[in-house]
Amino acid sequence: MGGKIEKTDAQWREDLSAEQYAVCRCSATEQPFTGKYYDHHEAGTYLCAACGAELFSSAAKYESGSGWPSYWQPFDADAVSEHADASHGMRRVEVKCARCDSHLGHVFPDGPKPTGLRYCINSAALGFAAKD
Repeated sequence: MGGKIEKTDAQWREDLSAEQYAVCRCSATEQPFTGKYYDHHEAGTYLCAACGAELFSSAAKYESGSGWPSYWQPFDADAVSEHADASHGMRRVEVKCARCDSHLGHVFPDGPKPTGLRYCINSAALGFAAKD
């Protein structure tokens, strides 16, 4: 996966679009049913928009009805990190890219088998590499 990526705030602002910066660096949430990948069904790998790390396989993507891309597991166990999030008067688990610490979304315990998890991810935090 490569080493940890650290940049200054100015570097992140230069490298990311305004929407990507708001989501990835400021933990914003895009509106449901508006993101590029919420209704995306192509085979391939979803990448971190900020650093290109492999985050989720299309094989783990499913339609959750939430309006955001949802996955039942990350690409591998070390692809994402999880953090307690008590913002907005809720107790949630925030999901970040393990390589660059970009905010991706949240994970909830209401997903399908085999994990029972729903990684609810902002499209703005993602890129995509189609399967060859």
